[in-house]
Amino acid sequence: MAQKYRIYINQKVILLTESEPAHAEVYEKLDAETFDLKIIYTWILANPKNLFYIRCGDAKAFMKSVKKSITLIEAAGGLVKNPAGRYLFIYRNDKWDLPKGKIEKDEKVKEAAVREVEEECGIKVSKLKEKICKTYHVYINRGEVVLKKTHWFKMDSKGKDKLKPQKEEGITDVRWFEKEHIEPIIDNTFPSILDVLHKENLATNKLMPH
Repeated sequence: MAQKYRIYINQKVILLTESEPAHAEVYEKLDAETFDLKIIYTWILANPKNLFYIRCGDAKAFMKSVKKSITLIEAAGGLVKNPAGRYLFIYRNDKWDLPKGKIEKDEKVKEAAVREVEEECGIKVSKLKEKICKTYHVYINRGEVVLKKTHWFKMDSKGKDKLKPQKEEGITDVRWFEKEHIEPIIDNTFPSILDVLHKENLATNKLMPH
C-alpha cells in the first residue's frame, strides 16, 4: 500500500502522497522540488486554503528529507481507556487534547508516553499496549519553525485515581468520556488528534485528507 503522511500546521494539512489525492481539486498542489517547510510555514498560515499536497515518488524518503531539513522534536502520549470503556481527554488552550509531552534525553519512547500521561492527568497507567500511529505538526518554538513528531500508544488505566490536571502545563481539565459522547471533542480538537481517534474508529464521521 502506498505510503502517505500528513503534516499539520494549525488546522491546515500538507499531504505527502505517492498518488493524486481524492478530490484533488480542493487542494493546492505544492512543488516537491522546491519544498522547504521552514520557508513555506508562514505562507501556508496566510493562505485561505486548508488543504495542500505534494506528489512524490517515495513518500517515506520524502518525509525523511523533510525531517532532516528542520529541527525535529519528538514527543509521546497515549489514548487511555478505563475498565468502563471510557477514554481520557485533557483540556488545554481552549481545545480538547490527548496527554502527551516531549521525550527527555536518554528516555525510551514508551517510558516517555507513560510518564507524560501520568504527569498530565494524575493517573496510573496499568498497561501500555500497542502503538496507534505517529503524527506530525509544525509550530514556532522560541522563534524557530520546528516539526513535532508524536508517538501515540494505547493504554489502560484502572480508572480509580482522582484526576488531577497538570496546571503548570496549561491543562485546566481532565475527564473520562464515553465513546458515544466524544462528539464535542471531535468538534473542538486538533487535526492531529483526529488522526489518532480515526485510527481507533472514534471519529468516523470526520473525513481525513487522503
